[in-house]
Amino acid sequence: STDSDEKRNVCKAIYINMELDHIDWRLLDALQHDASLSNQALAERLRLSPPTALRRVRRLREAGLIAAQVALLDEDRVAAAQGHGLTALAEVSLDRQGAEQLDAIERRAVQDSAVQQCWRVAPGPDFVLVLRVRDMPHYQRLAERLFTQDANVRNVRVFFATRRAKFQTQVPLARGGQPVPDDE
Repeated sequence: STDSDEKRNVCKAIYINMELDHIDWRLLDALQHDASLSNQALAERLRLSPPTALRRVRRLREAGLIAAQVALLDEDRVAAAQGHGLTALAEVSLDRQGAEQLDAIERRAVQDSAVQQCWRVAPGPDFVLVLRVRDMPHYQRLAERLFTQDANVRNVRVFFATRRAKFQTQVPLARGGQPVPDDE
């Protein structure tokens, strides 16, 4: 834990001192739309030499601006192939909102593989969780694990998804209040 905290602090320090130019912004934009691009393809797309593209991407990764490169699965198709799948959004309110109590439920939530996202929010509930489980019995076990066994959980309000109209992972990028141009 201490090593990861140190690494996070180093990344923050690098990010704070790092100046991003239009090429860095275009690299970030291209990668968040398709991280499977080879270095060669990325360099060609941005009209850079491959070594320059590679050096800049490494610098952005070391600075913590690129958190991970992953494959995004289509939840609906995976569920259809497996014959199951249930997505729920849960609003969680606590009786006591001290730092220790908030940290405790957050720790439990982020350690559970069924919790896809965990947000501390205000005003209203203390947390909003995005949950992905196999079926209703699995949801019941998750609810017992996360909510009913914790005396500090005052209220849980759950919404079961019937259809997802939009899902996007891209972070809107802007420089000086203006969107990053595609053809820069």
